[in-house]
Amino acid sequence: MSLSDTFETHVLTYLFTATSVTRPTAWYLGLYTSAPTDSAAGTELSGSGYTRKTVAFTISGNLATNTSAVEFPTATGTWGTIVAVAILDASSSGNILAYASLSANKTIATGDVLRIPAGDLDITLD
Repeated sequence: MSLSDTFETHVLTYLFTATSVTRPTAWYLGLYTSAPTDSAAGTELSGSGYTRKTVAFTISGNLATNTSAVEFPTATGTWGTIVAVAILDASSSGNILAYASLSANKTIATGDVLRIPAGDLDITLD
């Protein structure tokens, strides 16, 4: 996953200044049909039963991984092809903290449930 420009600024501010930075208190996983980048927000899903889901992380060294499974609600209509995910700081709107393209795109049709098992969502800092 890549950190967003907004969050990179927060990290640098925290590390190299005495200025305080507001830290998120909850994290949400969002799904995208067009991947976010540093210069574009991407296209997040909307409608057909989609909502962002909360996600919690365990940290070990330079790796953060999801503590438990993240399960999205049953699609009440076609969600399309998911090409990317993002970690956000709010259940709606908010800021993208980190984002990544999927290693394999996933098409979600009516009645499908997308589930990401514990330990399958990894964020590393090099």
